Amino acid sequence: MFDLTHFIRTLAIWAIPVLFAITVHEVAHGWVAWKRGDPTAMLMGRLTLNPIKHIDPFGTILLPGILLLFHSPFLFGYAKPVPVNFAGLKKPKSDMVWVAIAGPAANLLMAIFWTMVLWLGGHLPGALAYVAEPMQLMGEAGIIINVILIIFNLIPIPPLDGGRVAVGLLPASASIALSRVEPYGFIILIVLLFTGILWSVLGPLFLWIYHFFLAVGGGS
Repeated sequence: MFDLTHFIRTLAIWAIPVLFAITVHEVAHGWVAWKRGDPTAMLMGRLTLNPIKHIDPFGTILLPGILLLFHSPFLFGYAKPVPVNFAGLKKPKSDMVWVAIAGPAANLLMAIFWTMVLWLGGHLPGALAYVAEPMQLMGEAGIIINVILIIFNLIPIPPLDGGRVAVGLLPASASIALSRVEPYGFIILIVLLFTGILWSVLGPLFLWIYHFFLAVGGGS
C-alpha cells in the first residue's frame, strides 16, 4: 500500500543530497575539461550548480521516484552527462584521465561534507533537536549516494569514469580494445546488476567505506 507520508519524508531527506551529488559530479567533469582545453560544457552553460541544467528525465526523476515507491533503503540517480570533446583537450589521452576522475573526486569531497553535516547534527544542543534529526538523516543519505557514485563510476567499464581512466592509462593496444566495449557498457552493467554479481563484488567495499564515514560522523 502506498504510504504518502513515508514518500514525502523520504523525498525531503534524499532530494538535496541526490541532486547535488549528481550535479556536482557532472560540473566537475566539465570544469576540468575546460581547464584542460575543451570549453564545450562551459559554452553550453553546463558549468552551473543549477540542477535544472543537468536533469535527465529518467536518471534524475523517474529512477529515484521508482525506488521511492518501492521503499528502497537508498536512492540512486544520475544526471545528463556534460558534453566533452576529448579531441579538444591539450593532451587527449592523459587529460581524459583527469576529466574522468574529477567526477568521483567531487563525490568524495561531498561525502566528507555530508559526514561533517552528520557530525554537526549529532552535536547540536537538545533545544535544536528538531533540526538535528533532519541533519543527521540527510547527512547519512549524502554519504550513501556519494559513496555509491564513487564506487559505481570507478568500475573499469566504458563509458563509466573508471573505464575512461583505464582507457587513458593502458597501453595503446589494450586501450583500443577496451574502448570498443563502450557501446555495450551499460548492457554489461545491467546484466551484472540484475544477476547480483555487481553487489556481491562491490557490496562489501561500499559497506566498508560507508561505515567508515558513518563512524567518523558519529552516526548509528
